Amino acid sequence: MKKAVLIFLLLTVSSYCFAQSDDLLKIHHTEPLYVDLIRDLGARKGEKEWNAGWSINDEKNFISYSGFVEYEFSPINRLGLEVELPFSFYQTLDQEYSTEVPKHRIEGLKMASQYTFWVSNRYQLSMAVGYMNELKFHSFHTMSIRKDILKGNEYSPFIIVAKKWSKNIHSLLYSGPVWKQDFATGKIHSSIQSNFSMHYVFPGTSHFIGVEFNQELTANGLQTIVRPQAKVKVSSGLYLGMLTGIPVYSYDQGMSFMIRVIYEPKKRSKR
Repeated sequence: MKKAVLIFLLLTVSSYCFAQSDDLLKIHHTEPLYVDLIRDLGARKGEKEWNAGWSINDEKNFISYSGFVEYEFSPINRLGLEVELPFSFYQTLDQEYSTEVPKHRIEGLKMASQYTFWVSNRYQLSMAVGYMNELKFHSFHTMSIRKDILKGNEYSPFIIVAKKWSKNIHSLLYSGPVWKQDFATGKIHSSIQSNFSMHYVFPGTSHFIGVEFNQELTANGLQTIVRPQAKVKVSSGLYLGMLTGIPVYSYDQGMSFMIRVIYEPKKRSKR
């Protein structure tokens, strides 16, 4: 794992050193609604965005209600930073399995960075590398009994490749390894995530429809969830995203529904 992190850091530094000199060049790519980006690709200094979301998930024996609040900003051109606080609550459907239902919790604290190292106007292509770290928290129940807060940590470097095929057709690939560390046992479980999306933007608008394919490869096999989605502009700087999750060949997970509210404050003009 240390070697992988070192290689990722070297790639990040190299990308920064050999990036195009025109750091103001930016191509508009649509952003998937489930595995969203840290900031727009080619982000410019001063950009910022607030996100809030809520989802309902059928876990067969129980229902989970998940939400999050996140803040994204760009301190310099092409660099995006993010802080996110996700949380979950659970409802039992079958009392026979009530002991297996997770406890209510704040899932953790996510912090991430993303740097767009290549933007090609000729090919309408953008590429970025990033890193996401999530400190995992115990449930409220465990915290009250054991007086312990931290459960584990997740390390997730990733790469993003986005292609604009025309004014209306966009595609994006977000992929990378994930290492999950349990503080109590010291064990680390690894997986590979691959998220691909395609979107159609309606001419002359910011509205789009599309689909996102979220895949995770673990020791137990490949899990795929298909997420049809749509995004509409409500007013200046305010957007609403809606999507459903349809698992493929899953015996322990049903369908899900999620809404995402996106707010982009206007950049302050320089005086």
